Amino acid sequence: MSDALPPRLLVTGGAGFIGSAFVRRVLRRHPVVSVTVLDKLTYAGNRANLVDVESDPRFSFVHGDIADAELVDRLAAEVDAIVNFAAESHVDRSIEEPDAFIRTDVYGTFVLLEAARRHEHRRYLQISTDEVYGHVPEGSSTEEDLLKPRSPYSASKSGGDLLVGAYHATYGLPTLLTRASNNFGPYQYPEKVIPLFITNAIDDEPLPLYGDGLQIRDWLYVDDHCDALEAVLVRGEPGETYNVGGGNELTNLELTRAILELLDRPMSLVRSVPDRAGHDRRYSVDCSKLHALGWQPIVGFAEALERTVRWYVDHGDWWRPLKSGEYLDYYRRQYGDRLAAGSSVD
Repeated sequence: MSDALPPRLLVTGGAGFIGSAFVRRVLRRHPVVSVTVLDKLTYAGNRANLVDVESDPRFSFVHGDIADAELVDRLAAEVDAIVNFAAESHVDRSIEEPDAFIRTDVYGTFVLLEAARRHEHRRYLQISTDEVYGHVPEGSSTEEDLLKPRSPYSASKSGGDLLVGAYHATYGLPTLLTRASNNFGPYQYPEKVIPLFITNAIDDEPLPLYGDGLQIRDWLYVDDHCDALEAVLVRGEPGETYNVGGGNELTNLELTRAILELLDRPMSLVRSVPDRAGHDRRYSVDCSKLHALGWQPIVGFAEALERTVRWYVDHGDWWRPLKSGEYLDYYRRQYGDRLAAGSSVD
């Protein structure tokens, strides 16, 4: 197996948070690799995330849907591998509109797999989530654990994961699958908890903290995640799944305090609001299998969070336009009644 990335990549969802970080990193590090991005540019996709690579002759962008079989087939014929970031990915939105999640995360994955099979791609990499394992009361999930999704989002991602495994077993497609813990970093759409809390705190707006805030998540800096994806794409064993975690388990309350301390904002901004339905208490993944490929996270959590906070402080021109229109409508639906029923956090 060549210790190099496939030379022509189709990156779906490449205008989103993690996908764009991957594209920027690959083009910066690998001078012989070309990247075609396919993105539907839904609310979370943003061409501004790719402005640093727009002029690179090795980069091209196609506005389209992974569920469009004709378009996907045409693009797949011109590349050696597919890296699939495209997904509906916000749990709260999946509770509100589950049908969009099934279409993209399950049917869209099927369309991509069919195209990769038809054109005999060297690699197909599916980016998934640790949420497919469900609540983990103790220990850490391994790649062999049963999937126990508890939200429409994690159920739709589980469906895509199972298709990926089936295409390897049935057709011999050289698939790879990663399941990552919660990502954070620059360019993350501000509905997610870290950019939501940072940008609300910058503007002295309330921070809606679900329930008692003692839910536990493992936080992974996006650049470390992208390094892991490169390691899997190059050195991963076809047909295998790899967990990707940062090793930074914090309660949501601890995370909130850390953000407010970096911004010198008071805890009085935090409002405990009614919890969402089916909210998993804890996620944790065992990353031994990925570590065996030579990957370890590099950026410590404190440094990564400080970098992230500073980026949002310095880039209001990026996030302020996003917190309007559709975003405000969603925010009011999601948090308006909750904030009204909320209480202060000591």
